[in-house]
Amino acid sequence: MRKKRHILRLVVLGVIFVALGTAFYTAYVSDTALVKVGEEAPDFTLTNLEGEQVNLSDFRGRGVFINFWASWCNPCKAEMPDIEKQYQLMKDLGIVVLAVNIEESHLAVSTFVKRNNLSFPVLLDVDKSVTNRYGVGPIPTSFFIDKDGIVVSKIERMMNERQINHQLQEILPE
Repeated sequence: MRKKRHILRLVVLGVIFVALGTAFYTAYVSDTALVKVGEEAPDFTLTNLEGEQVNLSDFRGRGVFINFWASWCNPCKAEMPDIEKQYQLMKDLGIVVLAVNIEESHLAVSTFVKRNNLSFPVLLDVDKSVTNRYGVGPIPTSFFIDKDGIVVSKIERMMNERQINHQLQEILPE
């Protein structure tokens, strides 16, 4: 009986060590990023506020700033005026801003856009398919993509106008 108990304890300890090892590997060693800096940005299709389908690939040849946001997110709201200012300065230089709203209604998003006088394209990710594909956790999260469709940087926090400008300079088409 004692021997069986000893074997059972060893098996239980073995299972615990395997579980802890797997958890450690997943949390600290494995690379779970879906969209990686230095790799091509996955194409997607979303609907804009006018009901038109917009594909990321439509903007190949231009620098693309994708910003994932929601109107209830205070840091997202705080950076929108700075994004708008930089968009106005850079749109004629080949920069595109795609503001991807996460899971909000058309009415809520269009009201926010009008209230804040935003002129860049706003896309609706109502089912979070693109948000999930891009591995977005905290918002705001922004991706900066060069003219060849390569992700140059990913920023998982609010940015100010100077920081946005710096990132946009990195993706200006030549």
